[in-house]
Amino acid sequence: MRRAAVIGAGAAGLAAARHLRAAGLDVTVYELGSRVGGLWVYGNDNGMSPAYRSLHLNSENRVTAYPDFPFPGDAPLYPDHAGVAAYLQSYAEHFDILPVIRFRTRVRAVEADNAGWRVVTDAGAASFDVVVVASGHQGVPKHPSFATQFTGEYLHSHAYREPEAFRGKRVLVVGVGNSACDIAADICPVTAACTMAARSPVLMMPRMVLGVPTSRVLARIEKPWMPWPVRRRIRELISRAVHGRMEQWGFRTPTTRTHPAGHHLLMAQFVWGRVTARPGIASVASQTVTFDDGSAADYDTMIAATGYDVDLPFLSPELSPVRGHWLDLYCRVVRPGHPGLYFAGFFNVTGGGNIRMMHDQAAWIAAIETGSVGLPDQVTMEAGIRAEREAIRALYPDSPRYGLELDPAQYRRQLATELRRPAA
Repeated sequence: MRRAAVIGAGAAGLAAARHLRAAGLDVTVYELGSRVGGLWVYGNDNGMSPAYRSLHLNSENRVTAYPDFPFPGDAPLYPDHAGVAAYLQSYAEHFDILPVIRFRTRVRAVEADNAGWRVVTDAGAASFDVVVVASGHQGVPKHPSFATQFTGEYLHSHAYREPEAFRGKRVLVVGVGNSACDIAADICPVTAACTMAARSPVLMMPRMVLGVPTSRVLARIEKPWMPWPVRRRIRELISRAVHGRMEQWGFRTPTTRTHPAGHHLLMAQFVWGRVTARPGIASVASQTVTFDDGSAADYDTMIAATGYDVDLPFLSPELSPVRGHWLDLYCRVVRPGHPGLYFAGFFNVTGGGNIRMMHDQAAWIAAIETGSVGLPDQVTMEAGIRAEREAIRALYPDSPRYGLELDPAQYRRQLATELRRPAA
């Protein structure tokens, strides 16, 4: 029986284990912590979870879930971290994955071993035919260059947990992504002042429109044949109808494709004056922050919601797909030139369900390994990686934030095409 190792027992790792076991492989899952669920486990003892107390799904549960394992019927539209962690635990139990997980086991190295792979852990080494890296990409914070110049309290959003610690403080939240929005909305009722530093343009999308999730409304209106400027205009009109113009709150409306952001309470906090927005940061001196428009203010605390670096310390430079903020992976999964080495869950989405796409990735990996579908040759895969990278550069701002970005509908169609590719 062929053997497969899966690194990580989060949503992607569980999907990989489930599909590879269904395909007849002998699977071992290595998990650094003591629970399944990855980033959705609040206070995860693997030390890599960025979950804060108020964390909820940003996408509706029915489009987020594994397609063959829906959330419970009584689950909220947007479950919190505890609900998602419980859902992933149920998934692992339902597909009998728990017995093959080695908890509290750190992977030290993955090395080529004859025609397969050798996985070295704290407990020893074992040989496998297949390795799926599903360790996540939100474990190593990316800090802004001015972080060391700020002499007040500084933390990355990865370390944020709850608002009480910031009561009565003047807080600057750096960034306008979903984490920044969540944290600003969370802390502003207790802070003396809360400011968001918005270097990039952003479109704040409402969570609900006319009593239903916004994603459902967009699914009804937007069509695959619509050019992106038309789709962007539709989203601008929805945002403006609910929130007004971004400029009236201190943000800038994007003119290119960007990752939408929002929080169901954030714009109300702007209305109440609990949160304000400023442009990007020009300089920092002690606790004084000067912004790009020349304004300046003093802050007690800076919270940097500035993203993450992909960190795969158990892979050699040759095996690692990380090239700056890009990944040399065909369809975000296959490492060209290294058969049997796969990656799952290394993406950001502009909307839709990331767990569902992890399911698709896992199904594709299993199909490749059973020989039911084939792969292009290495030259073709490398050309595909370059073409995807150029497409991302053309669609999105030139920022490290978008190195892992993808469009969920387009990506799922791409994987569906690969699942129809004949075996060699």
